[in-house]
Amino acid sequence: MRRMTWTAAVLLCFSLVLAACGTKDAESVVKELDKVVNSMESYQGSGTMTLRTGQQPLEYKVEVSYQKPQYYRIKLTNEEKDITQIVLRNDDGVFVLTPKLNKVFRFQSDWPQNQGQVYLYQTLVQSILVDNSRQFVIDEDKYVFDVMANYNNGTLARQKIWLNKSDYKPVQVEVSDTNAAVMVEVKFDTFDFGPKFDKAVFETEANMNATPSSQSTEEPTMTQPEDESTNSTTEGTVDDTDADTEANAGSDENQAANGNQSGNDSAVDGDDQTNNSGNSSDDEGDDATASAKPEGVSAFTAMKPTYLPAGVEEPELIDIVFGGNPGLMLRYAGDYSYTLIQTEPKDQAASLVQGLLVDIGFTMGQLSGEEQQTLTWTYEGHQFRLTSANLPESEMIKVAQSVQGEIGK
Repeated sequence: MRRMTWTAAVLLCFSLVLAACGTKDAESVVKELDKVVNSMESYQGSGTMTLRTGQQPLEYKVEVSYQKPQYYRIKLTNEEKDITQIVLRNDDGVFVLTPKLNKVFRFQSDWPQNQGQVYLYQTLVQSILVDNSRQFVIDEDKYVFDVMANYNNGTLARQKIWLNKSDYKPVQVEVSDTNAAVMVEVKFDTFDFGPKFDKAVFETEANMNATPSSQSTEEPTMTQPEDESTNSTTEGTVDDTDADTEANAGSDENQAANGNQSGNDSAVDGDDQTNNSGNSSDDEGDDATASAKPEGVSAFTAMKPTYLPAGVEEPELIDIVFGGNPGLMLRYAGDYSYTLIQTEPKDQAASLVQGLLVDIGFTMGQLSGEEQQTLTWTYEGHQFRLTSANLPESEMIKVAQSVQGEIGK
């Protein structure tokens, strides 16, 4: 009996040793993840992204395609609001497409190398590799890492990443703020390594033509500036404007409020572009002039941010005409001073624009300027321009993310 007990104990210990040998620790998983991402040729995934940055959660379908060395395609769709936006990176640059509105913006950017994206596999793996204080647990058939979040939104502090044990494919991501509240969640429905893509998947024109514009039958035109270092944009019939006029936004706003419509009104539609054609701010009939809303111009349904930074008063609402389109300016004052201009522009195609590509969550925005910064983005057919000289970038993103509900005036 004693011999049988001893034999059973030895077998039990041997079984435990074998089981332990089959269980990977965090260090071994990290090493294998490094090998996976370095040898990866392509991948394709789809899932659902939920944003909890506003009063109501917003849900978007996400489709991600990657082809080595630098081809990316991200498609964000909200069927309820009929919103589709595509971010492309190909040999020609980085593009943000809104096919339904026939809008194309091209950026001089090394995105996504210079900023992480919660739905990109490289970003998730990199955040695991660089965080030496990472937390690691095994949840049934998944590895779970809890690491620091490295996004341009300073309110996002940590993220949990679920990976399949068998192949290291992403299953789920939760990004939390400093209070441990989940602000962004991505659940992957499918994810495959090594798919073969047709060349058109990463081509700008093919993606624009895949979803016909609801407002125009014309194909978007991409105008290439002679000097790549020049920051210029062609927007419909809007004239190029001097970038310096953006710094005079405050005086232009006062003109808009007072109803000044003289021919030499300063333009505030700048996107911080350089004027190559020599146009000055006294061009007659400048479509980019902000002025009081004239008679005969139809109003539109405006939106108001639900987030108000501490020490900032409720905004003053001013009807304007901006870029030849009716719009609304919300002017905020207090510890931070900033303005939010929103319009419903006509179809437009844009050329090269400079600035930082900013992930707002439900869309991509452009952040430009130095002493005075402007964050520009589109949502539900509206174009928004948030301009401030003292509002931090993280606060600008929070304001932008909260613009979801309609307001009446």
